[in-house]
Amino acid sequence: QSQLVESGGGLVQPGGSLRLSCAASGFTLDYYAITWFRQAPGKEREGVSCISSSDHTTYYADSVKGRFTISRDNAKNTVYLQMNSLKPEDTAVYRCAAERLVQGCNSHSGPGYDYWGQGTQVTVSS
Repeated sequence: QSQLVESGGGLVQPGGSLRLSCAASGFTLDYYAITWFRQAPGKEREGVSCISSSDHTTYYADSVKGRFTISRDNAKNTVYLQMNSLKPEDTAVYRCAAERLVQGCNSHSGPGYDYWGQGTQVTVSS
């Protein structure tokens, strides 16, 4: 069964860090761009970062630029989201999605993604 599984969420104090993982099983991520989304209660889903399959081009939403870093390790079939200087407004369920793309990556929340993870909760609170 092909799937994405996120891990690494939890409760952290403001200013703290977390590293989320998005691991693929049943297929290889080599040909897929990966996007991290988040959704807080009562808010729309937001694409916060993505990374391309080929040249590892990255994108960051303005809300996380300079604080989050996306990376991928194709040998481990995993994509990471390093989140530093976390703020209470970063609290959300974070999900990763895979889209088979030759180049580039997308941050839109519409259709077109081939696989979705189930999500991991990130709570930033003192």
